[in-house]
Amino acid sequence: MSVATLCLVAGALTVAVPTSRFTLSWQHSVEKVLWEEDYLIAGGWLLATGARIRGSGAGMEPPAGSVLHDGAWHFRPRDRWLRELQLARSEFTPDYQLCFAGRCRPLAHWLSVQAGPTTLRPCP
Repeated sequence: MSVATLCLVAGALTVAVPTSRFTLSWQHSVEKVLWEEDYLIAGGWLLATGARIRGSGAGMEPPAGSVLHDGAWHFRPRDRWLRELQLARSEFTPDYQLCFAGRCRPLAHWLSVQAGPTTLRPCP
């Protein structure tokens, strides 16, 4: 059985990360609120399996039905099946963190922030 692979794409750069499950986290640029989303690679799709917000404000309010547990609002994203995630990255805000296999690293570990907007999608 082969392991799914996540492709990180920025401009002409593509990096393949061998994982079938990952968490993407980031900090809101104004409110400094941590947001985390969990994904599973399912064929050519990303399935959002859960999300957490560690606060609220300025567009970061937890959606209806969220449950507060261990200091975070837990919920299931409304749009669960995605072909890709498009991320705007800036050198003026903390980078997104990509977590898998028990370890978290900034996306800059694989692709520099200067690479510009970054897309995450299952590798073909």
